[in-house]
Amino acid sequence: MTGDHAPVILAARRTAIGTAGRGFGRHTVDALAAPVLAAVAAELAPASVAVDDVILGNCMGPGGDLARVASLRAGLGAGVPGVTVDRQCGSGLDAVMQAASRVRSGDAGLVLAGGAESASTAPHRSWPDTGERYERAPFAPIGSPDPDMGPAAEQLARLRGITRERQDAWAARSHARAAAARDDGRFDAEVVAVDGVARDDRPRASMDAAMLARFAPAFDPEPGHVLGSRNERDGASDIGTVIGAGSVTAGNSCGFSDGAAAMAVTTADLARDLGLPALRVRAAAVAAGDPALPGLGAAWAGRRVLDRAGMTAADFGFVEITEAFAAQVLAVMDELGLDEETVSGDGGAIALGHPWGASGAILLVRLAARMAAADDARAGLAACSIGGGQGVAMIVERVA
Repeated sequence: MTGDHAPVILAARRTAIGTAGRGFGRHTVDALAAPVLAAVAAELAPASVAVDDVILGNCMGPGGDLARVASLRAGLGAGVPGVTVDRQCGSGLDAVMQAASRVRSGDAGLVLAGGAESASTAPHRSWPDTGERYERAPFAPIGSPDPDMGPAAEQLARLRGITRERQDAWAARSHARAAAARDDGRFDAEVVAVDGVARDDRPRASMDAAMLARFAPAFDPEPGHVLGSRNERDGASDIGTVIGAGSVTAGNSCGFSDGAAAMAVTTADLARDLGLPALRVRAAAVAAGDPALPGLGAAWAGRRVLDRAGMTAADFGFVEITEAFAAQVLAVMDELGLDEETVSGDGGAIALGHPWGASGAILLVRLAARMAAADDARAGLAACSIGGGQGVAMIVERVA
């Protein structure tokens, strides 16, 4: 996706990210997505160009077509269609990737894309034969590794030798940088207020290494216990036997969150006509591997997108990786050889929160803001690791 035919991203916006049950506790997922879509559409209004489609990522909502519901709620008009994407934690980034593909092919000229999630209002689900509730759908079929992301992060930390101290240090960095960015107003321009909520509520400057060290391991098995692969509904697992205390805690992990993000994906000509800063989509990729190690998905996709773009890790000045767990993002950084100073410069999901279906799109909002504010012409990378052993990644660069 190079040259003037490449799609561009502009008007990237998001809601504040709210801890589940707090500021957005009563907001349905379409109620979060609609104000952001409306804000993006308003910024494009001077061009008088019709929106060809709305593509939104979501993975825990009530079902149906969120994108269409949110589009109508945003007042985009009955003639604007919508489609919803589910690639779990990579859904929002995948939605933008699909929009970029349509623009590049000429099948669309302007698509609004992003993602939304309301952990607060996600419905309870149950198996029809037993009535047993479950918190998430399977990531893999019965008989295959299907760990929850927390136990999988614990296993990844053990396999890669990522210590508790290193994880806590990264979490402290995330909170310190996000709290500073929020309090300095660096998030203000990208946030669309929803019912008066315009401030991320999770970052805590006080969450330093000493405080994080007080957290007990969240997945602290007894010696010989087997970490959580859901091969059967009763929780039987086969990811492997582990020994000793865990290192993944609530402090060095993300929180359940509510939020939405959206942006316009269009042509460079429209961006020039509007006079808006834009990011060109240089390359994008999805990848998959061992479902027992889903935390490495961003690395698998990262390698593929680097090859596709003919770039190396040293070419990036800005990187955003979903910080579901410190162990996960550190493993991806190690695998790709990334300079940690380029990664999550204003903090990430450990501090801000992780609204699953929106998080991939939030990475692009953050890249757009960071790249616009910096005197650095290098490219940016957004990447997500996904339950079930998948990854999605995108490389963007500033349009001169």
